[in-house]
Amino acid sequence: MAGNQRIIYLNNAATTWPKPPGVMEEVRRSLSLPPFEEGRSTLGGQRDYPGETRELLAALFGAGPPEHFIFTQNATDSLNTAIHGFLHHLGEPCHVITTELEHNSVLRPLRTLEREGRISLSIIPFNEGGYVCREAVEEAIRDDTRLAVMTHGNNVLGTVQDIGKIGGLLRKESIFFVVDGAQTAGQVPVDLGALPVDLFAFTGHKALFGIPGIGGFFIRNPALVDPVRQGGTGANSGYPYQEEGMPERFEAGTHNYPGIASLSAGIRFLQERGIGNVERGTMEMTRFLIRRLEETGSITIDKRDPDLPIISLTVKGMDPEKVGFILARIYGIVCRTGLHCAPLVHRRINGGRGSVRLSLSCMNTMEECGQAADALAEVARGAG
Repeated sequence: MAGNQRIIYLNNAATTWPKPPGVMEEVRRSLSLPPFEEGRSTLGGQRDYPGETRELLAALFGAGPPEHFIFTQNATDSLNTAIHGFLHHLGEPCHVITTELEHNSVLRPLRTLEREGRISLSIIPFNEGGYVCREAVEEAIRDDTRLAVMTHGNNVLGTVQDIGKIGGLLRKESIFFVVDGAQTAGQVPVDLGALPVDLFAFTGHKALFGIPGIGGFFIRNPALVDPVRQGGTGANSGYPYQEEGMPERFEAGTHNYPGIASLSAGIRFLQERGIGNVERGTMEMTRFLIRRLEETGSITIDKRDPDLPIISLTVKGMDPEKVGFILARIYGIVCRTGLHCAPLVHRRINGGRGSVRLSLSCMNTMEECGQAADALAEVARGAG
């Protein structure tokens, strides 16, 4: 990439960039203030970023109480806490349901537990449209099924699953339902007050516009998941075990205050714009870009009508990694190539070859989409 070349950033499903100016300013402000650490400092009157941000999360997702929103490093951290913590609390082997749409943040913990003999695992396929049907979930349920882990939005096909309908089925069967919301939190409206979900994992660095290193989860009934880390909480320090109250049950050690501050500012940015407006704008750009790409006969799009601003494609006669290299070096377009940490999806759609993924945020423009379409058309002509 030439030194002065303008970047067109289309890798927002990995990490959004650029961040809104208010996010960067809030991080700077948080570092300029002494940390507000309840129980760890005699200083009062500073910004209580954890408390403020829990309130914002509760309002954003329509669920509470706020202390049931737990801060972690990212969605992977949240999902590991959920999976290992639930199974530790259960205390016996069980059957677990997941899907072919999952990210490795779900597949690898579950495969590891399966290898250790702690669970048996059923992986439900998705249909031709990229969705998991309620009927397929129902058929997979066994007498010993205790846990289901499922993505809300897939990071390759851009499909959003009907977690309301599936969650209703699982709740009737008393199956603990963990949802990976890494791709949907901040991009589509999510009402956890109405959805039958037991634990919703999210990350801050994607559509919530926080910086890397912050994420979290909402848990409806904390007693069903054991903490997998123990340590200082700043309160009740004479007690020899991890505290049982919330949020201390799952939060040990010093918080990531700059990360939490960035998450707070990212949520405020979304509140000002409106998530509905964000969704409409990004999907308008996505549909425009897909229409332009379809005009090039040698580009194959894996999902022509995604629910999220994600486009997975291949160029006839050219390896995806080479396409990504050319886009970056010659055109200044940043995307992602490969398996996108979702190997089972790629095994189904292209035999594991991988793809080029373009993913948008509301910080992109229609002009950038047009430039990306022109660039890919040129690359495709060169491949022919």
